[in-house]
Amino acid sequence: MTWRLIQNQLISIVGVHNACDASPALSFGPAAYPDLAQARELHPGLTKVWDAVRHDFWTKLIPPRASSGRQRQWA
Repeated sequence: MTWRLIQNQLISIVGVHNACDASPALSFGPAAYPDLAQARELHPGLTKVWDAVRHDFWTKLIPPRASSGRQRQWA
């Protein structure tokens, strides 16, 4: 899958590719890149793909902390 971050923290969907051979399964033109919510509405059968995009987005926005074996406490 290919997505990019656009203004106001919106996820713009560029395309979805087949995992087995990387062939395009779904693509959008530059004038009509849907955000993640629109993509879910347009293609509700791809729920797992949209969930993966959301997870990827949040992982890049807020990377997981390195596990040091200690928990940090905030006051």
